[in-house]
Amino acid sequence: MSMMGMVEFLLTATLAFLFWHRKLYSKFPAMGLYLLLRVVSTPLLLLLFNGNSIVPSRLWLLSYFYTFWASYIASAVILFFVCVEIFRSALAALPGLMKFGVVVFRWAALVSLIVTFSTVSFSHRGILVIPDIAYGLMRSVSILELCLLGFLCVCMNALRLSVRDLAFGLAFGFGLMAANDFIHVTLASRLTSLVEPMQFVYEGAILLVIGVWTSYCAAPEPANQPVVMPANSTIYRWNEIASALGHTGTQVAVQHSNSFFLTDVEKVVDKVLNRNLKSHESEV
Repeated sequence: MSMMGMVEFLLTATLAFLFWHRKLYSKFPAMGLYLLLRVVSTPLLLLLFNGNSIVPSRLWLLSYFYTFWASYIASAVILFFVCVEIFRSALAALPGLMKFGVVVFRWAALVSLIVTFSTVSFSHRGILVIPDIAYGLMRSVSILELCLLGFLCVCMNALRLSVRDLAFGLAFGFGLMAANDFIHVTLASRLTSLVEPMQFVYEGAILLVIGVWTSYCAAPEPANQPVVMPANSTIYRWNEIASALGHTGTQVAVQHSNSFFLTDVEKVVDKVLNRNLKSHESEV
């Protein structure tokens, strides 16, 4: 497990280097911040953990506790913005749906906060309530990651999204990590040691995701091509409707007419007929 943890740190550092070297942070700034947090927090937590094992003290224990849960909560918050970035990148060709979806993401974040703080039992007192809040936030973000991956998989053809696209690769990795976390939490009560086979499977899935992301960042990015879709396609109509939402447009004054519409039409037709008759008589 120690060796797998070291490999995870090295892979994360390699991924962060490729991510920043190729300036992908300009497209996914929250993802760059997430990788930076993992690269900085991992050695710091290892230092605090080993220091506590060498010289046991309350100061070391509290330092490790606050550092671990602060980085955990920060990761949950950053991951929400990463999901927004992935959604924006996937729907860049459909600005109407993109803007509408971002609004939905904001409401989802608000609902997640309400659900998180309303479901915390507060049975733990003092600082022990921090893990309950952190787990609630990460659970909400994990559900959002799975929903985002499901949405992209269902709408790939409609969005003209390629499997080689970095947005899909990031969504696939986060969805796999979320599923891995849910399975691990479900079986956590049966795990009595860090050397259980399930622990190796859990860590192996994390290494697989980081390896997939590294390959996506190392591979050349596919050329941007214009998205061509039929004018009568459903998603195009949805994009037009979403673009119209929230726009007042040009305002016109509507006045009530005293005459009936068909009466006005009849008058116009009579005028045209009379004019044609007069011109015909003059020619004769």
